[in-house]
Amino acid sequence: MKPSVKAKPNSIAHTSGKQLAAESHNDGTSEEEPPGPAATEEPPGSPAANRQRLFGRVPDSDWNDWRWHFRNRITTVDRLASLIPLSAEEQSQLRLVTLKYPLAITPYYLSLIDPDDPDDPIRKQAIPSILEITMGMQGQEDPLEERRYSVVPGLVHRYPDRVLMVLTDICPMLCRHCTRKREWQDGGWVRPPAEVTAMLDYIRSHDSIRDVIISGGDPLTLATPRLEAVIAAIRGIKHVEIIRIGTRFPVVLPQRIDTELCAMLGRYGPIWLNTHFNHHNEVTQEAAAACDQLLRSGVPVNNQSVLLRGVNDSVAAQLKLCQGLLRSKVRPYYLFQCDEVQGTEHLRTPVDTGLDIIEGMRGHTSGLAVPTFVIDLPGGGGKVPLQPNYVVAQKDDERLLRNFEGQFFPCRDPHPQTEPVPAGLNPAPIGEAEQVLETVA
Repeated sequence: MKPSVKAKPNSIAHTSGKQLAAESHNDGTSEEEPPGPAATEEPPGSPAANRQRLFGRVPDSDWNDWRWHFRNRITTVDRLASLIPLSAEEQSQLRLVTLKYPLAITPYYLSLIDPDDPDDPIRKQAIPSILEITMGMQGQEDPLEERRYSVVPGLVHRYPDRVLMVLTDICPMLCRHCTRKREWQDGGWVRPPAEVTAMLDYIRSHDSIRDVIISGGDPLTLATPRLEAVIAAIRGIKHVEIIRIGTRFPVVLPQRIDTELCAMLGRYGPIWLNTHFNHHNEVTQEAAAACDQLLRSGVPVNNQSVLLRGVNDSVAAQLKLCQGLLRSKVRPYYLFQCDEVQGTEHLRTPVDTGLDIIEGMRGHTSGLAVPTFVIDLPGGGGKVPLQPNYVVAQKDDERLLRNFEGQFFPCRDPHPQTEPVPAGLNPAPIGEAEQVLETVA
């Protein structure tokens, strides 16, 4: 459901992002930057090498300024072709795709791409593919039926105790697997005050709502004072216990996680932040520093990956990602089956791929590193967790279970208690239980 008022008449498909950034960040506040990378050996996936190759003339003062990245997002095929090798055929195909599905990549995220690898997993998430058009009729515009569950514009109420607030459709990067890809052509809006007020009024009038998720687009594209006004209003509703923020900024533009933002979030806890790392090359020093700053402000960080073909659809890729997240103090929360969204079919995998990955991880790494594999059901059915089947057989009160090594073990349910235990009887060792009962009798 689209808002009635747009922030600017410009479409994200036809701007560099400078106008949109100015619209959302014209408060004039000066923000301190998060701590830079530690002077230690760089971990795998560090952007330093490609930053020098692609943006070597950009001074640190600009590179560490998230507004600079936002203003200088790559939004045209010509600009992209000036930075990474693209054949004439590729450029022609990309121009065709971006007529329907625009392009936007932050310089930081582009610096994570190996320009010489056409199958680079970061590239697949950021750079359009002709398959978005040739396979574009498969899937649905709104497979989760968010429009049907929108009780007022921008507020989705699908589960009894929680709601989703969509405050904007502006993102620092347009991820090619986005579940709200339908919004891209009408991009560039921020919810007007009247619509935000209507959302808050609905939440106040439904005391069953205890959990509010703020999403978009990406809500962190809003200026910090503007975001704070919404969070403060939510926190003022007595029956709301938890506020969650869904954002990909720690992954695609971690410079946004600055001192001002973290101090603000720390005033309104409990706030939980769910982010979206899909590949271990995204877990950079900058990203880890951003997550660390959130944690030090009292904001726990969870990760929600999407299972993507050619990006993270193997046990090895998921192990490396999730273990890297734990080292960065980020909890792997969900691994989503990619939604049936038009323009994403080429990135989707069979459900069995996800089940095989979870089975391959279980027992071979800490349980903390194993996310829950989830399908968000088409038709608005909600999230359903799936697990490999470890129950081999079942009879009466006993099951035969298979462990991670393929070995089999019986496991029985407890026998029902048929007679009440006499009052005051102390528990006895199993071998003495029968003797104790005879004594009492």
